[in-house]
Amino acid sequence: MIERVLAATRPLRVPRGDRLPLYLCPVQTVPGDEAEIERQLKALDERGIAACATWAPGGGREKALETALRISQIQKKLGLSVGINAVSCTYTVCNGAPETAHVGADGQPFFDLSTVSWHGGPPRKLGCPFALQTRCAEIAEQTAFFCRAYKEKGIAVDFIWTDWEVDGPIEWNGGWEAAKRCKVCRGRIPGIDDFLQFQKAYRAKRSEVERTIYGSVVLEHFPGARVGNYAVYPNNGWRYWYDWFEQEPTDKAIPVKMEQRAPIRPWVDEFGPCGYTMAMPVFYTWGCIWTWYDWPNADYRWFHNLLQVASNAGQSTPATVPLVPFVHRTVIGAPPGFDPANNLSVEVYKEFLWHALLRGHDTFFLFCGDKELEAELAPLHEVWAESLAYKEFLDRGVPVGFDIPDKPGPVVSGLLLGNRLLVRRTDFEDDSGPVELKVGKKVVRVKRSKGKCQVFDLK
Repeated sequence: MIERVLAATRPLRVPRGDRLPLYLCPVQTVPGDEAEIERQLKALDERGIAACATWAPGGGREKALETALRISQIQKKLGLSVGINAVSCTYTVCNGAPETAHVGADGQPFFDLSTVSWHGGPPRKLGCPFALQTRCAEIAEQTAFFCRAYKEKGIAVDFIWTDWEVDGPIEWNGGWEAAKRCKVCRGRIPGIDDFLQFQKAYRAKRSEVERTIYGSVVLEHFPGARVGNYAVYPNNGWRYWYDWFEQEPTDKAIPVKMEQRAPIRPWVDEFGPCGYTMAMPVFYTWGCIWTWYDWPNADYRWFHNLLQVASNAGQSTPATVPLVPFVHRTVIGAPPGFDPANNLSVEVYKEFLWHALLRGHDTFFLFCGDKELEAELAPLHEVWAESLAYKEFLDRGVPVGFDIPDKPGPVVSGLLLGNRLLVRRTDFEDDSGPVELKVGKKVVRVKRSKGKCQVFDLK
């Protein structure tokens, strides 16, 4: 897999400097002996790509530790960031053990079975959030085992991520109904019949679980680590996308706001309570997005939603918190009859990536399957490598302009650094004139410049 990554990319023309590297789901281990691992790590670094070692608990954890340490020790030797994939360490809290079940008014245990555990898999047995203490302690030890071993070897973790999603307290699908049936939840969640009160309490318990099993464990051992989880990031109180296992709510008591046919959901602050030090939003072209909007311009249906997610996270996240979004271009979960010709075009996808960078995001984390690797990686690496020419703006600039047109039209994003302004403009119609961008007390007229950034001197 790494050889395919190397073949699909080229060494950087502009040094990365202190910019965060690119992360790729296919590069979650590095095979070979020490010499071969070192060769691959160096070649990846020349392209600005980081590798992660994988922590895998269970019966083979000693072997997994040995493999991970070998990679991480070489990263340390080369002065590279030590990256860790901790996905396996965080599962499974809700394992169906009887003591984790909800309890009905009749005293009988039951589980929320409305959410599948993986694509095409059986339902996850989601239990009562107030009955998970024992499981949390057991799962926390899975991460702690590797943390202790790394600390003993003098290797500090710099970057660590997980994808903990279909587990623990989930308020969507049948989660609310299950909680209302549970006498423990009814006794512990005031206002449980009000969805917003319920959601606030449920997400607080979910955040507590995440912090207990993962975030606080890592930071206790490595206080300087960038620690994050898929889809957990600061927000403006709303979520503009649905994960693969989430169903659009049909209960009228859930207060969504509609944009055409897009049911935008209320969301609570979970990033702070989780204690994470790295935000990881999700920029995926989910199939439902295509069905939500009526614009004939296919690209704008995707672009509009992706920019909503990117702007929400970029505007809500402090500059001191790294933003490392997951990205994917081609449709995930295509609706019936979907024509692949209506996928987000490569050209407009690259434009979106530029706007994400200029709206505060620091790098990207590519999600893709084996068959998609080259097609997904090429445009992403191209934009990221080209963006390094503006790394001074990206490192120290302040985003200006988070506007999102409610119909296809010109889109402008910018970064202000002192008296200089870096701007990207993307057009979705042919006859747009200059766009006025307000920067402090000044107004900048941004003309069309297809496929190029513009730099303005505001002195």
